Amino acid sequence: MNEPGTWAILAALGAFHGINPAMGWLFAVALGLQRQKRVAILTSLLPIAAGHALAIGVIVGVFVALRVFVDLDALRIACAILLFAMAIVRLAGGHFGRIGMQVRFHHLLLWSFLMATGHGAGVMLIPVLLHLPVGASHSAHLHSTWLSGMAPSLSVAVAAVIVHTVAMLATAGLIAIIVYEWVGLAFLRRGWVNFDWLWSAALVVAGVALVAPVLS
Repeated sequence: MNEPGTWAILAALGAFHGINPAMGWLFAVALGLQRQKRVAILTSLLPIAAGHALAIGVIVGVFVALRVFVDLDALRIACAILLFAMAIVRLAGGHFGRIGMQVRFHHLLLWSFLMATGHGAGVMLIPVLLHLPVGASHSAHLHSTWLSGMAPSLSVAVAAVIVHTVAMLATAGLIAIIVYEWVGLAFLRRGWVNFDWLWSAALVVAGVALVAPVLS
């Protein structure tokens, strides 16, 4: 996969996460309707995006560090097992990060962080991150210092989190405004995509993508 294509996939995954109501747009619309203000949607989406970015950043940071020291195949298998486990939890009806409607900035940030972490949003990015220089390989580390291997990796990792989060925020914001201004929440009673199944399928696909090169 070429690098521009990898960045495009990171943005596409951000849009996919933004579409999922569990990642925040539904909560933002509910707050907007509660307070009867469109600005409430926009102000609530900022901490939601920040919490999402923090959750993604933690996983990316751990991945960057582990990739320097851990054998790549072992890291692939470990991440794939984690993804499969999270898919099972989602299918079993696991829920994360419940919170009331009287919220402040830090409440929304924490809620979003817990939701993104619990749903495996960050781990889902790992198959894509493997195509970017976000961590020197175990063998490369033998020929370079830890700092020289990590410095460029961290800058790429930060860029990856920013690209993903901006796409997530733009998508969630667009959906929230459309629902608030024109569609309304009544459509939820008429039919809805089962995002637990869709999200679980995405986790499984990511896990398969990770472990396939090891088994081939």
